Amino acid sequence: MEPFCIMMFSDKILDLECIFTVICNLVSKLENPDEELEVAKLISTKITQQPNDKPAIRLKILFNLYNLLEGPDSRFFVYMQTLNLALNGKVTDHIIPSFKKIDSFLKEWNIGVKDQRNLFLTIADVLKENKSSGKDSFKFLTKYLTTFSGEDSYIMCEAKEEAVRTVIEFVKAPDMFQCDLLDMPAVGQLEKDAKYALVYQLLKIFLTQRLDAYLEFQAANSTLLKSYGLVHEDCITKMRLMSLVDLGSNESGQIPYALIKDTLRINDDEVELWVVKAITAKLIDCKMDQMNQVVIVSRCTERIFGQHQWESLRSKLATWRGNVASLISTIQANKVVEEGSQATQGMAIR
Repeated sequence: MEPFCIMMFSDKILDLECIFTVICNLVSKLENPDEELEVAKLISTKITQQPNDKPAIRLKILFNLYNLLEGPDSRFFVYMQTLNLALNGKVTDHIIPSFKKIDSFLKEWNIGVKDQRNLFLTIADVLKENKSSGKDSFKFLTKYLTTFSGEDSYIMCEAKEEAVRTVIEFVKAPDMFQCDLLDMPAVGQLEKDAKYALVYQLLKIFLTQRLDAYLEFQAANSTLLKSYGLVHEDCITKMRLMSLVDLGSNESGQIPYALIKDTLRINDDEVELWVVKAITAKLIDCKMDQMNQVVIVSRCTERIFGQHQWESLRSKLATWRGNVASLISTIQANKVVEEGSQATQGMAIR
């Protein structure tokens, strides 16, 4: 089969797709799943040998092969081949639409943890190569990291580099202000790691502290930040927004303009500008009381959502439930009084 495959990808062949479609159709005649997998491996391996030669055509042939297969193992193998071909052949635009179906694919394939890790990591690489939204790449990196739970330290070390990558992607992203990375064991291992402890500290600053903590960290570790491609001005912008969110989470629901000025280290005339930026980013819902120089917050985004946040939410829901019950009781009581009044009036008329 090898000489034939090489020949078909020569410039003399006009319809490569049709020829390979005929070959791929042979797979559908196989009833044994193991045989189907072996033939699928043989065909897809030949197709992906030269990823830079007509990669879009090669990718389409793999899609056709995937659709002809019945076995989940065969389908998963071919899908991974399409990912690698798209990545190496730089035709990632063709494969990205399929990522919306990943959850249904996972149910169909029923693959193990190692295969899931390989899948999530490869998808994250495809999205990075494609320069897609940082949120999309971050989503699959976190999926990868969540597969590491309760593992021994040796296995957990496999995720160390990707944990660092995920942290840096979060810090870099101008439109991500919330994550659960601190709760992940794969990220937690960085805290006491000699090489990456500072990366963990940086994440903790962005998720639990304010601008002053970041500025102190940057002053001591500017070289480290530059080595990860982090731009100081961009980090300041993000930390100002996250610090403003932190101010809005206090129980009173009011933030004095002066406190915003001091916390964000800005001028008086910039306070409302930064509040508007936070509203635009959907981080807070609020009103600005210019007369009293305070921001009245009705909602703010939590940077992390852990046990404390769940307890706070539970308390708020209990209060809301009590208020609704009280309102219903008042309405019912008023209804009884009104009905009694109408009955008395009716008796008087008679």
